[in-house]
Amino acid sequence: MSLGVFGAADYDHSVDQRSTVLVVDFGAQYAQLIARRVREHHVYSEIVPHTITAAEVAAKNPSAIILSGGPKSVHVEGAPRLDPAVYDSGVPILGICYGAQLIAHQLGGEVGRGSRGEYGRAQMARIADSKSTLLESDLPDVQDVWMSHFDAISQVPTGFIATASTPDAPIAVLENAERCIWGVQYHPEVVHTPHGAAVLKHFLHTLANCEPSWTMGSVIEEQITLVRAQVGNKRVICGLSGGVDSAVAAALVHRAIGSQLTCVYVDTGLMRKGESDQVVETFKRNMGIELIHVDSGAKFFDGLKGTTEPEAKRKIIGELFVRVFEQHTGGVTDAEFLVQGTLYPDVIESGGSDGTAAVIKSHHNVGGLPEDMTLKLIEPLRALFKDEVRRLGSELGLPDEIVWRQPFPGPGLGVRIIGEVTPEKVAILQEADAIVREEVRLAGLEREIWQAFAVLPDIRSVGVQGDERTYAYPIIIRAVTSDDAMTADWARLPYDLLERMSSRIINEVDGVNRVAYDITSKPPGTIEWE
Repeated sequence: MSLGVFGAADYDHSVDQRSTVLVVDFGAQYAQLIARRVREHHVYSEIVPHTITAAEVAAKNPSAIILSGGPKSVHVEGAPRLDPAVYDSGVPILGICYGAQLIAHQLGGEVGRGSRGEYGRAQMARIADSKSTLLESDLPDVQDVWMSHFDAISQVPTGFIATASTPDAPIAVLENAERCIWGVQYHPEVVHTPHGAAVLKHFLHTLANCEPSWTMGSVIEEQITLVRAQVGNKRVICGLSGGVDSAVAAALVHRAIGSQLTCVYVDTGLMRKGESDQVVETFKRNMGIELIHVDSGAKFFDGLKGTTEPEAKRKIIGELFVRVFEQHTGGVTDAEFLVQGTLYPDVIESGGSDGTAAVIKSHHNVGGLPEDMTLKLIEPLRALFKDEVRRLGSELGLPDEIVWRQPFPGPGLGVRIIGEVTPEKVAILQEADAIVREEVRLAGLEREIWQAFAVLPDIRSVGVQGDERTYAYPIIIRAVTSDDAMTADWARLPYDLLERMSSRIINEVDGVNRVAYDITSKPPGTIEWE
């Protein structure tokens, strides 16, 4: 099976030699945030594992390298290290937090053990008479920075200078401009460091001389060229799921190959209330793409019968989904390619682009495909974060009603029903979920909330309705705020909004007698329940 864009050996190339920044992940919760911040400065970034070798770095030909933070101490046995030869590559390097300590530790400086540490906001001051190439002269001599460290650099390596400090970090910034290596103990990527964006921009554009050429317009041009090169004059089908990712992927591929693309909307029976009718109408009206609607709900319910394990459900749905394409292509018997809206966070959460990260779940767009699938994948969004996909959709001219749809998992309501999936349970969840989303919209909170939906657990509880005891399902409301789904916080919905949701669900949805609100962030929980 061939993989898609940014994934297959025959398709893993760029149209031009764009500037690329490698973000080396040392296990930090902020690695993805760093990558996104780099892209906000119009420079392409890629997250790589700390096990990457100097030869592998050279093969990627990066314009700069950023070493992320991490939870370990450099003194702990087995703490992650960087291939020492990378420091001698001549590629500009910026170490952040653990990354800065690693620079000091590996290049002959000293990192003090068990200092007081700093967590949260700290005041950083320039060191008198030091000349910094990283901290520009127009930055204040004293500034707020965000810290999160226990150990602290106590002595810089030979050839380095210290240019800033805080009360508990005597070396908050270390620099060796001749070797093009800089390190900061604080986190410039977070909003709590007011001048952090300026420091990152200066490192990227001035010190590393990165071309600010990563824009959604450049992505469109590049992907059009890549798709045309891969597809030639062959036919392509795209699976529309009802979400923004598949819509943008379809629009992008349609821009590249026009009528060679046929979209297939598989109604799995697991969609949100009214969604199938809306998808069919919207895509025909707004995109002018040939669309085939396949009603396969009965097939999916049969395939899921008796299955309760989450990963098994995902695999079944993923395999059935692809099989439907192979059986119902509306006469497009010569189709050789399948478009999917896989995003960068999907790849990371499904084991990482290098396969070393822990698998959180097998994403429908990544891990649920059968090994003997006859269609080759095209994944034009595989390198993008969700906010970039929305910008790309707008750039392609898609209407807001598509671009700003809430994320919806590939397996649909199948992973929002805990336990066995049945038509009865889907009907209950569709009604409850519609109420949740409608009330969020009426409250004017659609743009503020990343996702808001209902979950149906595999339990029943005792209740009292109309002076009679009931034994019915509870509904769990899940609403989160996020920028990219890599991390998320539970949404602080107003009590009166929660009250309206609860009252409507219990009164309007048969089979429900209790409503709860999920106040778990990610981590430790995931956004979806399965």
